[in-house]
Amino acid sequence: MTRQDNFIYLTFALILLLLGTSLAQQFFEGSVQRLVQSATIVTLLVAVWGVDSKDFVLRKTFIFPIAILFFSFFGAWLDDAGFDQVYLLLLLSFFISSALRTAKQVLFTGDIDGNKILGAICLYLLMGLIWAVLYTLIQLTFPESFTNISSNNEWFSLFPDFIYFSFVTITTLGFGDISPLLPISRFLVYFEAIVGQFYLAILVASLVGSHMSNFGAHNNLTQNTATKSNPPNEPPNAGS
Repeated sequence: MTRQDNFIYLTFALILLLLGTSLAQQFFEGSVQRLVQSATIVTLLVAVWGVDSKDFVLRKTFIFPIAILFFSFFGAWLDDAGFDQVYLLLLLSFFISSALRTAKQVLFTGDIDGNKILGAICLYLLMGLIWAVLYTLIQLTFPESFTNISSNNEWFSLFPDFIYFSFVTITTLGFGDISPLLPISRFLVYFEAIVGQFYLAILVASLVGSHMSNFGAHNNLTQNTATKSNPPNEPPNAGS
């Protein structure tokens, strides 16, 4: 895994997180949900932070099962000890730092290529996850902040619902099955919609446009080189 292909792994990890969270909520209980989320968080950790890392641990696959179990038991311990909001704050910090690191690689390094376009998509998905954690924190801190949300106070049971709500909001689908009630939750909802639309309209469009410009410039350079290597036949001299 290098800077030329790391966002392929990150895209896979994010899709796995979204799909795994949904399947765990659909078919399993809380302990399995914790395990699925821990597994994907470790995958995200390696995909985002393991690029060009000289750290022996990040490059060895045998550490993955140990890290998954550690994160799962650590999260379960925080929940049982009543520190579930602390765990969410740690998760929020991880997603924000991963998004910033992704943005740094996408926005401020080199030419635009397919890997960086994938990185822009990953950044969009990370934004949705950041807001999902914020919504979960708001619901735990201020109950009844949203309609049609379970009164269950376990964050891992609320989190999948807020993932759904977050991506419905950031894409401005607005189904209306879940809606904010309190001023702070309303602010987060409309601010996410604004950020999501500006992101799609400005950043992704500029990345794709730059990629196409680079592609066109490369084609023109190739054609010019070919023309210089094989000049057309000169017309005969009129005076001869």
